[in-house]
Amino acid sequence: MNSKVTLHFYAKSTKANGNGLLPIYVRLTIEGKRFEYSTKKFIEPSKWSTELSKMKGNSEEARSINNLLDFTRNRINEIQFELLKDGVSLNIDEFKNRLLGIKERERLLIPIFTEHNRKIKELVGSEYAPGTLERYETSLKHTKDFLEWKYKVSDINIEKIDHAFITEYEFYLRTERKCANNTAVKYIKNFHKIINICLANGWLTKDPFANYKAKVKEVVREFLTEQEIQSLMEKEFVSERLELVRDIFVFSCFTGLAYIDVKQLTPDNIVLGIDGDKWINKNRQKTDTNSKIPLLPTAQYIMDKYSDYPVNKNKGTILPILSNQKMNSYLKEIATVCGINKELTFHIARHTFATTVTLSNGVPIETVSKMLGHTNLKTTQHYAKILDKKISEDMKILKDKFSITKFLTKFCLDLIEYFGFRQNILLSNGRYETS
Repeated sequence: MNSKVTLHFYAKSTKANGNGLLPIYVRLTIEGKRFEYSTKKFIEPSKWSTELSKMKGNSEEARSINNLLDFTRNRINEIQFELLKDGVSLNIDEFKNRLLGIKERERLLIPIFTEHNRKIKELVGSEYAPGTLERYETSLKHTKDFLEWKYKVSDINIEKIDHAFITEYEFYLRTERKCANNTAVKYIKNFHKIINICLANGWLTKDPFANYKAKVKEVVREFLTEQEIQSLMEKEFVSERLELVRDIFVFSCFTGLAYIDVKQLTPDNIVLGIDGDKWINKNRQKTDTNSKIPLLPTAQYIMDKYSDYPVNKNKGTILPILSNQKMNSYLKEIATVCGINKELTFHIARHTFATTVTLSNGVPIETVSKMLGHTNLKTTQHYAKILDKKISEDMKILKDKFSITKFLTKFCLDLIEYFGFRQNILLSNGRYETS
């Protein structure tokens, strides 16, 4: 233990009682911080040895008091070893609590969860998106409701959170809250983070998630086909707002940018790429991962179309995008008008870029992953589903291969049959023999 503990016994003259007796005090100093308390023993000033920090003489009183001081000294040494064994850093507060038998205050779940959310809120805009805070606030509300539903309490000691607590919480989310599998798993995952904070701080010694497993089910992600994109692009709208929403949606289909990244797109994000053409160069808001995307003609056309919009110039952005809520509301209207039988949302544009625009046209999945700003290929695989068209093209190659093999097999059999027939003729004439 690196910290040094200094122990000192002394008779405190400023605390003399009515009879002139001085109380014996214990003083502990750890890393410059001091703590002192009374032994509740009093002596005459003349009987105290300042040099030896003990009572003079060998009287019964002296032996009793000095034994108490020795016991205190030994107890302090024991506490040092206890802290070392428990892996707890040596500090004056922990030492004080153990020496005086003061139990550590009860740590409750809700204040810890609330404090975590407060820190998230402070970092919104720099490290976290507003949606992240919203999800944790919802998780906190579900946790409070669960405590009331299951235990009829407003809070709980974190030490009471065990495996049964986790499984019951999951059951509550699936039944009472009617959460789908993946939604329930996400709320449990958020709660797991709070437990990890408790473990990291040493407030919990056992992980209640140790034997818990929850699996996210793969979701089939919607995207637009080439025909649906074409129908969308060719549709003439009477309403200017619908045309605007359609254009920005198509822009995302041909860039793969999420809503927030389209909203934040500025002229500074348009750069000359390695090929001399225009590229989008932007860090994703969600992950802060860099995305570099060559501008396709369709995306360039939409940018040029709205380049003189007053809203763009005022905000310094490229496209006059509406709120995400309004965009999704108008997209549903657009889907109906265009005869697209899908629940159209802005995020479908990102899926469409990954599938219809890039992957199905032969762009390698590694390249798609880079343009989408994913940190690993597995994430891209959830977006980039191979289309039936691509499967058909790949299988056609295999079909042609088998057709050639079949032809060669028949040709070889014909040869064998021919030479076998010739061999029989030669043998019948007695002019040819096989070995």
